Amino acid sequence: MADHVKTAPASAKSAQTEESIKTSSNIEVHPLYTPADLQGWNYDQQLGYPGQFPFTRGIHPTMYRGRLWTMRQYAGMGDAEESNRRYKYLLQNGTTGLSVAFDLPTQIGLDSDSPLAMGEVGKVGVAIDSIEDMRRLFDGIDLEKISTSMTINATAAILLALYIAVAKRTGAQVRKLSGTVQNDILKEYIARGTYIYPPQAAMRIVTDIFAFANKEVPEWNTISISGYHMREAGCTAVQEVAFTLADGMTYVQAAIDEGLDVDTFSPRLSFFFASFSNFFEEIAKFRAARRMWARIMRDKFRAKNPKSWMLRFHTQTAGSSLTAQQPENNIVRTALQALSAVLGGTQSLHTNSFDEALALPTEQAARIALRTQQIIAYESGAAQTVDPIAGSYYVESLTEEIEQRAEAYLKKIDAMGGMLKAIERGYVQQEIQNASYEFQQRVERLEQVVVGVNRFRLEEETPVPILRIDESLERKQIERLRAVRAKRNPGAWRDALARLEELARNGENLMPAIINAVENYATVGEISDTMRKVFGEYKEAVVI
Repeated sequence: MADHVKTAPASAKSAQTEESIKTSSNIEVHPLYTPADLQGWNYDQQLGYPGQFPFTRGIHPTMYRGRLWTMRQYAGMGDAEESNRRYKYLLQNGTTGLSVAFDLPTQIGLDSDSPLAMGEVGKVGVAIDSIEDMRRLFDGIDLEKISTSMTINATAAILLALYIAVAKRTGAQVRKLSGTVQNDILKEYIARGTYIYPPQAAMRIVTDIFAFANKEVPEWNTISISGYHMREAGCTAVQEVAFTLADGMTYVQAAIDEGLDVDTFSPRLSFFFASFSNFFEEIAKFRAARRMWARIMRDKFRAKNPKSWMLRFHTQTAGSSLTAQQPENNIVRTALQALSAVLGGTQSLHTNSFDEALALPTEQAARIALRTQQIIAYESGAAQTVDPIAGSYYVESLTEEIEQRAEAYLKKIDAMGGMLKAIERGYVQQEIQNASYEFQQRVERLEQVVVGVNRFRLEEETPVPILRIDESLERKQIERLRAVRAKRNPGAWRDALARLEELARNGENLMPAIINAVENYATVGEISDTMRKVFGEYKEAVVI
């Protein structure tokens, strides 16, 4: 690169005295980028070819020329029937994969009739209590032909068991099921809070899913290691890369410690990132993460299979960037965020609906979000060639800088004894809180413009239609739950839960017992309570 370095023109030099401009990760942005910004940069080491180590340019040789990304639309509201109607609507409009949002009680292992679930049933996702709910959720949908992503963590093993049990009932071959269960409990302790059990017990359940799915559901992605929720909580792009990969390394090591071969389970690991509004930083972030993971898996964990080196990821546009003010502006935000994910090489994408700062999305808003993906895919030209951004002095420089700063975080976490120790100390949580506070301060000082919020405001907003969940759905859900309990075989139900408790105590893989329990009509809350008896509950450390 140095052979091509020339002196920058005087106009570019004078621009260096301008006020400093920085990305969301506090990376200073120069007014002009030239080959001088990439001195020592090596094409083969930093880039290479798509489908080849270090996968900076993408994990597949042909990328979207061979196959477009999976277009998912995260959806779930009220009860199973209502959500099923939304899934069929999205499929009719061209979505190519389902993405299930569960309500809060389901996420934390409570049945709908629990006193702690009151007022939350079906509010931020679909309520699932038993195999009957899961059957209604996917009624009329061929589970062998559709890929399903489930955003579920503490109760991931139960929801995967329910999905498998329903598939068996419909005659589908379990080995042909494809999809993802999020199953990322570490980020719950860091940023989201829907945990149940202490970390060691929770990590055991995670690795039980790895081992079971590898043998029984080989096309299933056993985890979606999620930076998304940490980013939504306020971390920077650099922190998102570092903390997500640190979580990933923790899961890999835990699986190895349980006796699993790294090349057996690693090809089914997947990741989940956010895409925010700093367009070029987001593209660089995806490329840096992919390159770093390839090196981590090959050099640190000594994986031999090239598929173990590949960072496959789903992207969701930034929910926290959506504004209740002038919500139509969110369509533009989402389009730019989606395009950066595509240019960054995502395998799967969800685009937020413009009204989500106000409520769950209406059908019209969900359709516009899906059409955004389709316009990028079929009209923009972004999918016509592999990694069209490669070689940009700016993007390659950003990619290098993000990697270096993320590496510094990984070294600091390693020095603490690993990610679990860093979480226990509150280090990761504190870093995210600090970044979130600094961003909000920039917004309040008008250093960070949010269109329609701190600049370009309207004196009077035009209201938009919003979706309202029928309050009677909670009562109906509880009635259905009680009907399930009344019709089941009490002896088989008790035996199934007793067997689950026995396996939880003796260390055997829990998945077969959980599947047996759901097939005998044990509920999400009852199964969770059985494991609570053995594992206890996690109490959050306060970070000040």
